[in-house]
Amino acid sequence: MGSAVKYQRTLFEPEHELFRESYRSFLERHVAPHHEKWEKDKIVDRNVWLEAGKQGFLGMAVPEEYGGGGNDDFRYNCILTEETTAGRYSGIGFGLHNDVVAPYLLRLATEEQRQRWLPGFCSGELITAIAMTEPGTGSDLQGIKTRAVKQDDGSWVLNGSKTFITNGIHSDLVIVVAQTDPDKGAQGFSLLVVERGMEGFERGRHLDKIGLDAQDTAELSFTDVKVPAENLLGDEGMGFIYLMQNLPQERLNIAVMAAAAMEAVLDETIQYTKERKAFGKPIGSFQNSRFTLAELATEATAVRIMVDEFIRLHLDEKLTAEQAAMAKWWTTEAQVRLVDRCLQLHGGYGYMREYTVARAFLDARVQTIYGGTTEIMKEIVGRSLGV
Repeated sequence: MGSAVKYQRTLFEPEHELFRESYRSFLERHVAPHHEKWEKDKIVDRNVWLEAGKQGFLGMAVPEEYGGGGNDDFRYNCILTEETTAGRYSGIGFGLHNDVVAPYLLRLATEEQRQRWLPGFCSGELITAIAMTEPGTGSDLQGIKTRAVKQDDGSWVLNGSKTFITNGIHSDLVIVVAQTDPDKGAQGFSLLVVERGMEGFERGRHLDKIGLDAQDTAELSFTDVKVPAENLLGDEGMGFIYLMQNLPQERLNIAVMAAAAMEAVLDETIQYTKERKAFGKPIGSFQNSRFTLAELATEATAVRIMVDEFIRLHLDEKLTAEQAAMAKWWTTEAQVRLVDRCLQLHGGYGYMREYTVARAFLDARVQTIYGGTTEIMKEIVGRSLGV
């Protein structure tokens, strides 16, 4: 991808590159002219979702009979993530929709649910979210307190609150992780699909973050929400297991973002050090700058090779939860480190929001937190070592 990364990628075929060009064109026409305004507004225009749906960028893995692309090749998802990240178009939550929510619907939805939800999912009319995190529960998913009580008619009454929910304001369909049998521990959680307009389902604060300004991250609350029996996703009591099955792809997706962000920021910084002068010569020509850039180019290349190899494992359905955790913590910590050092090379200008590196610095910080913190990732890896 970037010129700073000295690595010839072999992951993609010609059809993938055609898809990449098509998506780049979509971003240039429908996102780039508006993203700055969306960052000020703290939310994107819903129309961008409809346009993405029209052009086939939503639900690529969804079978054609439901309006999708009928191709479950994860490399197409990676291309969307890479190009969105490289352009710093953080507002469009297509990644969460395609990479995180889609697998739940494709693996668990009944035929009736598929017909009800998937066409809108692919057209951009139904924007999705998943609600795991709670005000008192972050990476410790077993601590979830949101509760759903089954009624005699098979429906559920849902109470609780969730926070840090991506696509929270726009979402029309939210997969909610709820406790359905408190006495069963990890076997006591289920997934319920809450839809826009259900009584008692409310969006709280549109959260004010230090980065990812255009992304609508929100608090959600559920007060005696009556969720019909036909909105249970998968089997009752299997929610925690479903989360464990799907989290590796979500974590790999975050690593894909990290690799793309590192390359984009590094390329931009190299260009800056060639043009910016100090003491009459480009700052990139000083040994300290050259050595720093050499280190960062090496780190970005190492991250790229790791991520591409793990994508290959995932395509072969061989990526383990431990490997996904490794990729997630290692790449995101490397991203934060690299962006910080690139900002330093910009000097005072790096502190100005008008410079890409300043905004990339703010956007990067959450990468080591969401999807499971670095500390939790290390715990997953450590346990797998038998220590």
